[in-house]
Amino acid sequence: MSFVENYKEHFEQLLSVKDKKELSGIRENAFNAFAEFGIPTSKHEEWKYTRIGALFNRPYRFLLDPSHAVTVADIDAFRLPGHQEANELIFVNGIFSSALSKIISKGLAVVPLEEAAADSRYKQLVAAHFGNSGHYLKDGINALNTALVNGAVFVQLTKGMAVGLPVYIYNINDARKENIFSQPRSLIHVTENAQLQIVETYFTLGVEESFTNQVMEIVVEENALLEYYKIQNDAGNANQVSTTHIRQAGRSYVHTVTVSLNGGIVRNNLNMILEAERCESHLYGLYFQKGKSHIDNHTVVDNVKPNCFSNELYKGVMNDESTGVFNGKIFVRQQAQKTNAFQSNKNILLSDDASVNTKPQLEIFADDVKCSHGCTVGQLDEEALFYLQSRGIGQKMARSLLIQAFASDILEHVKLAAIRKHVEHLVAERLEF
Repeated sequence: MSFVENYKEHFEQLLSVKDKKELSGIRENAFNAFAEFGIPTSKHEEWKYTRIGALFNRPYRFLLDPSHAVTVADIDAFRLPGHQEANELIFVNGIFSSALSKIISKGLAVVPLEEAAADSRYKQLVAAHFGNSGHYLKDGINALNTALVNGAVFVQLTKGMAVGLPVYIYNINDARKENIFSQPRSLIHVTENAQLQIVETYFTLGVEESFTNQVMEIVVEENALLEYYKIQNDAGNANQVSTTHIRQAGRSYVHTVTVSLNGGIVRNNLNMILEAERCESHLYGLYFQKGKSHIDNHTVVDNVKPNCFSNELYKGVMNDESTGVFNGKIFVRQQAQKTNAFQSNKNILLSDDASVNTKPQLEIFADDVKCSHGCTVGQLDEEALFYLQSRGIGQKMARSLLIQAFASDILEHVKLAAIRKHVEHLVAERLEF
């Protein structure tokens, strides 16, 4: 049985048990796209340095209902700091669990996606925005998530509301007994004049393999503000393709920070689509890898309208035999005059066996813009090491201090104090203090 036939069996099983059919047409179109595109290989330019095909040929369990084996005690071991005063959305094996989740902010609606697609209050939004990431990600992995969408959620913030409490999103895989394939899916609508903070993280229980194929689509309306933080510090048996697709549909402000510290094969797709005039976007990323882990960050900043500003800074620290990839693209469409867009990627290799491939790109079709990009790959500054050691600081401590200073440029952009202290602690644990 080919991998397409294998996933088709699960696709047909899913269609046969779903009571609501609002998304059936979208699912079928997506599965046809999956069958056409297939799983990308190294011949696919966007996947040149990340080989992921073998992960799809392994035996996985697909769950149609939430796993009841995961308890509150299991989740307590992974909860983020400040969870007592946060909304918590919990996905177990890719399926949203309302029983384990906690919604305490008024004006924050969390609805199963299929119910939202049939609800007169939300169905136009779902029809307009669900699946938009597929226009930018022309591969079978994104299409497979849409084809097998199950247990997804629609989140909407009341117009003009500033949520004082952040939204924590936990993606938990239960791999204690068998390999797990999970596909979390969410569509989030930040309405006009609203403000929202999101923190997303991933955990795997058990030692069997897990593969997460996650897609989050976010729409940000006029005068809205979004802060989005992603923390990846999963086990080495956990592989994932994580897509965050943000559309700035009105003049708005978006601030994102991605921190990737551990995992098996990890691919992050971050798409920022500036669809209105005078949008502002900030993209920050830190990847600090060890062992044989592999991290691939792909970003897209698409300037569709004029007078927009974006700033992107990603930094990587690679140790042992780890490998890293950074591919950042900035598009400036023909009518997007007066665009200011900046991109930078900086990397440090701590061992001779570590490697990184970096490819910043600009595609500019307008003539009145300010755009720049650049990348660096090197080792720790020997002069700085010598200076610190000449002041009585040991070599290991000196290296750790320089790495900490290198990473702090990113971590200082985490505006939630509890989360910033948390990621600073995770980075410090990796250093030799």
